[in-house]
Amino acid sequence: MKPKYQILALIWLMMLVAYMDRVNIAVAAKVIMADLHFSKTEFGFVLSAFTVGYALLQAPGGLLADKVGSRKPLIAAILIWSLFTGLTGLAASFGSLILIRILFGVGEGIENGAQFKLIGDHFNPLERSRANAIFLTALPLGPLLASPLAVWLLAKEGWRTMFWSFAGLGLVVAVFLLLWLPREAPKRDTVREGLGPTLKKSGAKPTMVAYLLFNIAFWGFLGWIPTYLQEQRHMALPQLGMLGTLPYVFGFVGLLVMGQLGTSRLAGKRHRLVGSCYGLAAIFYVAASYAPSGVLCVFALSIAAFFLFGAFGPYWAIALDLASPTHRGAFSGLVNFGGQVGGVVGQITVGLLADKMKNFQGAFWFMAIALGCGAMIMLSQAALGGIHSSKVQPLQPQGTE
Repeated sequence: MKPKYQILALIWLMMLVAYMDRVNIAVAAKVIMADLHFSKTEFGFVLSAFTVGYALLQAPGGLLADKVGSRKPLIAAILIWSLFTGLTGLAASFGSLILIRILFGVGEGIENGAQFKLIGDHFNPLERSRANAIFLTALPLGPLLASPLAVWLLAKEGWRTMFWSFAGLGLVVAVFLLLWLPREAPKRDTVREGLGPTLKKSGAKPTMVAYLLFNIAFWGFLGWIPTYLQEQRHMALPQLGMLGTLPYVFGFVGLLVMGQLGTSRLAGKRHRLVGSCYGLAAIFYVAASYAPSGVLCVFALSIAAFFLFGAFGPYWAIALDLASPTHRGAFSGLVNFGGQVGGVVGQITVGLLADKMKNFQGAFWFMAIALGCGAMIMLSQAALGGIHSSKVQPLQPQGTE
């Protein structure tokens, strides 16, 4: 296997476990809220606590990867978040759960800049949409695998044992990274230049704002859809374990389809591709909220997920094209920081709206409007010229030692 594909496989496996560990709490939400006597508003803060820690470490994690290489930060990240995944099962109060989830987010926050740096370093501009999409298929596959496993563990052992079981997966993957992730040769002399030139590019800030808006809907989806399907659509846990995974199957297909389009025939129109995905996802969010049955609701959510997840590959190709080669980790981390600010807003606001309105109707509209605004930003960037990645000369990947 070529080194770049070995790297892609390892960071894919790492991201798979990361998303399994992120979303298992959403499956267990109703049980945890009942056991610890939380309201939806309080649990919205629990969900967003992860996002706070996750956001704070995005830019520092990416900067560290630019300075010392990706290998050490990635191994440290998975060890930290696995520890706090396990400790989630020991939480006994609102305060302790908030603190544990913040520190869990710190561990996962270290990884993203380092991972996107590896893709930027080892795949040329034309390949990046597809490479990002393949890497990010872990996003829907994580919940797809985690949901039935979490449902089974909840029914058999309870929510505390569920978290202890998931923690073990990360420790196994940490060993794989230690054995097979190549060592890099960092270029310390170029890191001092700073992110200024990248941030001054005309498309940088709008692209970051669009990602913030997108993450309001994305994290609202990940954090609250299982609870919505149980409470408002009256799905029992076994039914949730089956139907609740369907949106992630569609999301997986969307990633592959849009990632390939962003590498082939639409490589020069990635802004339009991303903007269209955001807009169509918004439409199907609203359709899902008005669906007359639970099955039709899940079907509409699945189509929304196709476009929601599908946007990731071409979006991150745009972001990596904007970054200078010596600051891919730091810029990717900064973009993801903005995205996680959106995640905090999304998860708290969805919980607040659901409590105040006694249903999720307003929450769906809130997420759809955020997506619509993100779509307009990306489409306006396309109208202004955007980054036409198909015209960028392929870069030579950095060597490993």
